[in-house]
Amino acid sequence: MPDNVIGTFYVENLGCAKNQVDAEVMIAALRRRGWTYAADDPDAADLIIVNTCGFIRSAQEEAVNALLGARRDYPGKRVIAAGCLAQRWSAELPELIPELDGVFGNRAPQRVGEMLDAVMDGGRPVFTPDGVDRGERRRDFFGFDRSVFVKIADGCNHNCRYCAIPLIKGPLKSRPADEVLAETLDLIDQGVFELNFVAQDLAAYGSDVGEGVGVGLDTLLRRILAARPEGDFRLRMLYLHPDDFPRSLLDLMTSDPRVLPYLDIPFQHAAVPVLRAMGRRGDRRTYLDLVAEIRDRLPDAVIRSTFLVGHPGERRREFDELRRFQEEAALDWLGVFAWSREDGTAAARDQGPLAARLRAPAARRRREILEARQQSITGERLDRWIGRELRVLIEEPVAGEDLALGRSWFQAPEVDGSIVVHGEDLTEGDVVDVRIARRTGVDLQGVPR
Repeated sequence: MPDNVIGTFYVENLGCAKNQVDAEVMIAALRRRGWTYAADDPDAADLIIVNTCGFIRSAQEEAVNALLGARRDYPGKRVIAAGCLAQRWSAELPELIPELDGVFGNRAPQRVGEMLDAVMDGGRPVFTPDGVDRGERRRDFFGFDRSVFVKIADGCNHNCRYCAIPLIKGPLKSRPADEVLAETLDLIDQGVFELNFVAQDLAAYGSDVGEGVGVGLDTLLRRILAARPEGDFRLRMLYLHPDDFPRSLLDLMTSDPRVLPYLDIPFQHAAVPVLRAMGRRGDRRTYLDLVAEIRDRLPDAVIRSTFLVGHPGERRREFDELRRFQEEAALDWLGVFAWSREDGTAAARDQGPLAARLRAPAARRRREILEARQQSITGERLDRWIGRELRVLIEEPVAGEDLALGRSWFQAPEVDGSIVVHGEDLTEGDVVDVRIARRTGVDLQGVPR
């Protein structure tokens, strides 16, 4: 792009928290190159970036619809496909949607500016560079700016047979510890209170750089805590693979309450035949033992998980075992997903399209059964907070009312319900002590102390 031209861009972001970080990195990288960010006004932009998800079929359909919608709604603007769908189907997208002005992958989001130079010069590039986020200094966040996601690694080495992540992201690539440390401290100094660490598997952080170099999740967290010994912030870990769960993390949570005893452990299933078909090593007993160990060492610990139903190999017997595990584990939060046949995965190669179609209605029904039961389990787990005092981060004062929505430490952003705080003069970003009075569904109600 010529030096005397400054472009204006807008980002429509889809998908998970890791995708959100990528979008924020792209914004920071483009701002650094002199672009202007039209945060809430696509009409003011010269260029629309749709940061797509491509993990499962429903997300792929949403992404394609968003790209077609952007092309339809903004005929005079350039439209770029970025993110997971763009990475996974980089060769096919220009043929599927020939009106696109470019395709940009997701493995080096900080390099988006290199591609846009060619776009603004009239090209239609497909650019899928390899690499890892190099820590662009983010200032624009899609969520609440007192609670920010920090991605410390990308890619995955587990190669679960149902999962397309290795196809999209490649193998594990840990960000250098010094970069993560610098970014985290910078965010804390900006006033961020809650830092949510994300990766495909946080437990694997640093394992790709070799043993004996002192790089791992535990070491990284200890460095952050030591650098701000009096800092008032909290660190939440999102996604820890159950087959390689780091017990040292429990020691750290016990010694420093700023590392929240919130554990996102995607068990996915409990029946051995299904777990082996998934490419996982665990079983119902070892997973129950892990839950018991966590709660024995950290009685207030909160465990979130995901289950995947309808996977090849799941008969009625295996589903019943998963239901028993749900009862025995009594997880605090749970998301349930139905298996979808993802091209390129081992599970898809093992099953023909007819088998996948036959499983879909039963899988949806099984998902509904688990979701309905989990509502009452989650309610029972939440009841233990009634009568207790909790620190609550105020996110959204309700206009015209003496109340606000917030979250405590056991509620991750966007997925785990809220605390309705009844009180006057509640301001976005405040951290207040709240006595919990009652529960309404998956939300709690309370008053400032």
